[in-house]
Amino acid sequence: MWKRVLLLLMLVLAAALVGAQEDMRVVSNEDFVSPQRPSAVFNHDEHNDNAEIEDCSVCHHLYEDGKLVEGESSEDQACSECHELRASDGQPSLMNAFHLRCQGCHLARKAGPVMCGECHRWKSGAAGDDAEDNNNHSGGDGDDDREDGNHKDDD
Repeated sequence: MWKRVLLLLMLVLAAALVGAQEDMRVVSNEDFVSPQRPSAVFNHDEHNDNAEIEDCSVCHHLYEDGKLVEGESSEDQACSECHELRASDGQPSLMNAFHLRCQGCHLARKAGPVMCGECHRWKSGAAGDDAEDNNNHSGGDGDDDREDGNHKDDD
């Protein structure tokens, strides 16, 4: 009986997580102690439609014993389940994992945002109006392993 209940709960949770990506509007920065920038603006479905991505494992990769598992996806997991705030065991830090995955693909395809303020947008004075960074914050190179989410050159 309990096994059935547990299985049902797991299926409901998995369905909610997959559905949650369809409604996704930002890549949350809640795992960082004191992030330097706001969450990245990201509409999951619009991005995948525009980039013509149908295979979830393109972004949601899965590694076992240090090797990429082709065709397998980690879409039911948060990135922070595998990537820690600091680089460890040959894995990039959580922030670098985001930046390497997103910027790396955008640079390779020569399409999509690569500058900080293109994804991490500050709210302007107008309610609900997103604005570019406009140099309101000092930038970094994105190559950071600090827990707080701030860049090295901001010390």
